[in-house]
Amino acid sequence: MSTGERPARTASLRRETSESSIELSLDLDGTGQSTISTSVPFFDHLLTAFAKHSLTDLTVRASGDIEIDVHHTVEDIGIVLGTAIRQALGDKSGISRYGDALVPLDEALVQSVVDISGRPYLVHTGEPAGFEFHLIGGHFTGSMVRHVFEAIAFNAALTMHVTVLGGRDPHHIAEAEFKSFARAFRAAKEFDPRVSGIPSTKGAL
Repeated sequence: MSTGERPARTASLRRETSESSIELSLDLDGTGQSTISTSVPFFDHLLTAFAKHSLTDLTVRASGDIEIDVHHTVEDIGIVLGTAIRQALGDKSGISRYGDALVPLDEALVQSVVDISGRPYLVHTGEPAGFEFHLIGGHFTGSMVRHVFEAIAFNAALTMHVTVLGGRDPHHIAEAEFKSFARAFRAAKEFDPRVSGIPSTKGAL
């Protein structure tokens, strides 16, 4: 199948619960353009970085019960993002499948490895003690980084290994994690001209 014959790898979803309202659309073959409004400013920052560095065009409009906690809104966006990724990937014919990225942000260093495997699994290690309790920007709890990655991995059916190799500043650590994941995902979702069909001996992913 030539590049011109490939179907668009896009998805648009809406999710409504008693805790959040989310509209999300993406294009896996975009240029990294994004319009993000989640009502959680630091999460806007992280999703903008994900879009830019994965070359995914992404639009997110969300609101939720952030007066209680950002948890519901952030986690639900992760669920919708993962579901949209899975839909947009289609049958995964011709993709590279694997991606690996090592990304620094000043003193922080994070490695991510992604397998678009159809088998959801997350290994997430290395965040320094106390990171999960830190309020980044005064509102985004560090523990939410793992929650988002769990939601993406399980709803997109990705195997993800995210390892924080170093870091001191919570903002830098969280941002490096998202940028590293983005770069690894970018490599994994790219088409490989030498791959014919599904990149698996099983014939399906």
